[in-house]
Amino acid sequence: MAQARVNYSHPAELRIAGYEALEKALGAEGAALFMKQNCSCSGDYTKDKYKQPDMSVDELYALIKEYQRTKTAN
Repeated sequence: MAQARVNYSHPAELRIAGYEALEKALGAEGAALFMKQNCSCSGDYTKDKYKQPDMSVDELYALIKEYQRTKTAN
């Protein structure tokens, strides 16, 4: 099987390729355990997620569009 080309300058593409490689090498459970070991996360996501302000879909969409606009301007 030919290896798919990965755009290393595109962070999301590289991240996806890395996850796929981990899963292929370690299996789904092994990959999840590896990522958990190497996570620099801290805190309680379940508790913290409720601290985020409620946003409508339209507000979230506008926020994403603004982020994309500023990212392409740089």
